[in-house]
Amino acid sequence: MAKPEITGTQAIDRASALLIHVIEAINPPLLSQLALSHELPKSTTSRLLGALEKQGLIQRDRAGAYLPGNVLTRFARQRNHELDLSTKIRPVLDILAEKTGETANLAIPGNGYVELIDQVDGRYLLGATNWVGTKVPYHCSALGKVLLAYNVVKIPIGRLEKRAPKSITTRPALLAELELVRRQGYASIKDELEEGLVAVAAPVRDADGNVIAAISVSGPTPRISDRQIATLGELIISEILNQQNDKTDKRKVGAA
Repeated sequence: MAKPEITGTQAIDRASALLIHVIEAINPPLLSQLALSHELPKSTTSRLLGALEKQGLIQRDRAGAYLPGNVLTRFARQRNHELDLSTKIRPVLDILAEKTGETANLAIPGNGYVELIDQVDGRYLLGATNWVGTKVPYHCSALGKVLLAYNVVKIPIGRLEKRAPKSITTRPALLAELELVRRQGYASIKDELEEGLVAVAAPVRDADGNVIAAISVSGPTPRISDRQIATLGELIISEILNQQNDKTDKRKVGAA
């Protein structure tokens, strides 16, 4: 007697189990091996694997065995890159937090939002917010303005959200702000993301000079005056350059 077809939640469970099997397998499994291991008809196994393959979660090698797909390998590369970047930049965040007493953050471009991937808290309790994982719009954050100014991401299509009293909400005003960021080398906000929040950010570049991330220092308005914004911008730029020069010097010593 033929086994009943699996549908709904059961199909999701079966497909998930197959996907985990493929990911964790030391040797890429064949269709017949997967069907046998999971006690499924070959036709059902083939259909479930076909759905996973269509979504880029798995792929087949020349022998027809199943491997993790492009979606998963791309995700793994991205996370490894983030971890590597965080490791390299953490000393800069430590120095900035120590020198300023304020919170220092590292961010990269995300899908529609700034993606904050590392943070070092300052010495103050007031204003100490964990921003890692928080969805922060590009147009009303110092980190986001840096990424927009250097064309790491494009200005969002549609209405610019008013998150705080002084959020920039028109494209002409934002374009003018981004030109200022490029001229002075850093971006700043005050009462744009949250009322009472000041932040200053500068770009992080790769070995070819391309902007790949941004570093910020942020705190409440009572502690960061308008006169201090330029000083913070120059400090962030200086510490980023010191870190890059230190890496260059170490490479030269290793090659000597």
